[in-house]
Amino acid sequence: MQTATGSSEDLLRELAAWVRMETPTTDPAAVNRLMDTAQADLAAVGAMLTRIPGRGGFGDTLIARTPGDGAPILIAGHLDTVWAHGTLDTMPFRVDGDKAHGPGIYDMKAGSFLAFNAVRAILAQHVPTKRPIVLMLTPDEEVGSPTSREWIEREAAQAAFALIPEPAGAGGACVTARKGVGRFTMRIQGKGAHAGGAFLDGASATVELSHQILALHAMVDYDGGITLNVAPIWGGTRPNVIAPEAGCEIDLRVNSVADGIAMERRLLGLTARSAGCRVEVTGGMNRPPYAESRGTLALYEQARGVAERVGMRLPRQHRGGGSDGNFTAALGIPTLDGLGCPGTGAHAAHEHILWRHLEARAAFIAGLLETVDQVR
Repeated sequence: MQTATGSSEDLLRELAAWVRMETPTTDPAAVNRLMDTAQADLAAVGAMLTRIPGRGGFGDTLIARTPGDGAPILIAGHLDTVWAHGTLDTMPFRVDGDKAHGPGIYDMKAGSFLAFNAVRAILAQHVPTKRPIVLMLTPDEEVGSPTSREWIEREAAQAAFALIPEPAGAGGACVTARKGVGRFTMRIQGKGAHAGGAFLDGASATVELSHQILALHAMVDYDGGITLNVAPIWGGTRPNVIAPEAGCEIDLRVNSVADGIAMERRLLGLTARSAGCRVEVTGGMNRPPYAESRGTLALYEQARGVAERVGMRLPRQHRGGGSDGNFTAALGIPTLDGLGCPGTGAHAAHEHILWRHLEARAAFIAGLLETVDQVR
């Protein structure tokens, strides 16, 4: 492995600038400002660049390629975060001992930055790689990748394998399997009436919603890998009005494609339990399960060897949360996920990375891109 990727201190200094650029998914201009920064730096070292204009209220997708022949390595990360503008006012970038805090630093600006840094360093230093590299930086992963999914799948279909620098788990663990994810919306139509003078004329949508929530919770099969979470919920207008409308969103997680199909059918077929109410459920599976495969395990063993050479342990885990790795794995592409920086607190106020790991993780990712030659 030849690429020099920098010290933890140097890497953190540049990563801090990324974190200080707030990039909520819902603001395409903000996401694109960081995309501009990455594009300019990659252009300066000779990357072959394609920028796909955003649509549907989302930012652009950037694809950077290195020279070479044969099926490439795909490495994909997202620049959007769940944090709204102004979060830096109450949750600023700061370093506290071994921890570096800031909105989106763990999920997943650190990982996307490490992927970007590795590709930039390989190109700048003219380091030979066994395969060409395709780096994708996307704008909408936090809401299910509605516009970038087609580009991820298009590139993955031509790739030898895929690397996803989502946050590392406990002990620096990478990810070799993830649950599939479904998102649904339940809307309930009741019948409004005066809560005092005409109580029996109404049909409460909020009461119906309560019955539905309890029924949804009863569908949870934790040992079988099926979970459902209901949030947020809404309903009603005033205390003295029988609620004419109510609703909720439903998050579904499953281990297998079959369970996803069965649960989707079950949820879309829900009907009212209260007279006078009507239930409508929309949505479906938006990330297929990412099952552990022989190809992924073979890729993991090669990655573990690279990790050892840079003095790093690389345990593996299965994870309940979805990522863009679900899309690549579902295509049969050996996929290794969770290659970003250790830390904790994704989507939470205590979000942070263990910044002293940046140097080793940067060398590890560059080493993977240089040396791993897994084929399907």
